[in-house]
Amino acid sequence: MIFIILGIMFFLIGLAVHKFKMYFLIAGFNTMSKEKQEKVDTKGLGRLMGIYSYANGIVLVVMGILLELGYDFRTDVLIAFVFLSTIYVVIRAQKLDGNLSDEKGKIRSEGKKQANKSAILMFLTFSFVIGLMFYSTRPTRVTFKEEGLEIHGMYGDTYPWESVNELSLLEELPSIGRKTNGAAVGSKYKGYFMINDYGKVKLHIDSNYPPFIYLDTSDGIVIFNMESANETKEVYNKLLNQINN
Repeated sequence: MIFIILGIMFFLIGLAVHKFKMYFLIAGFNTMSKEKQEKVDTKGLGRLMGIYSYANGIVLVVMGILLELGYDFRTDVLIAFVFLSTIYVVIRAQKLDGNLSDEKGKIRSEGKKQANKSAILMFLTFSFVIGLMFYSTRPTRVTFKEEGLEIHGMYGDTYPWESVNELSLLEELPSIGRKTNGAAVGSKYKGYFMINDYGKVKLHIDSNYPPFIYLDTSDGIVIFNMESANETKEVYNKLLNQINN
């Protein structure tokens, strides 16, 4: 649902800038002096930002709908689209700014330096986001230690054997509510979410691959699964033997 909301917001911003000429919404333009604003092709810039917002808004809404329907959409495709379209807009916008380009639209050296800085900043930002998303979607890994079970990766922790109150294998996952502190990419959930009947729960799951291991500990409830159903069942049986012993 979050992608649909973001998509609608993008579309509305595009309409505001393109059709209703609210150019003050364009980052950088509203902070320019009046003299500099007069040298900007505001009509062309508004059209450019409108098309950019429409395109990204449509992609976000389509992705949100696919996720709501249960399709495991690749979010890295979305990130690549937003990244490339943003770079294009940054470069194209320089040619519409008479302060940075000449009458023929050729970018001056000052404009090139500014475009390069913007491109580098965006590259670093998107690289961080992509890296974070990749890290959050990695399959769950666990280690059986003498003192307890360790779940690796983002939001990982070690759960002492004596802290376990209940262990079970869930064939179906209860409805997942809102995220309180975590990451949700497609069918993969890492972190804290509100779960019907359980309240606040820490998840390390891929909802497309049941079953799921339910672990109620003194530190809270944890639900996780492995990369395959067979591996999840193996970990569950090993956990059951360890706790019983």
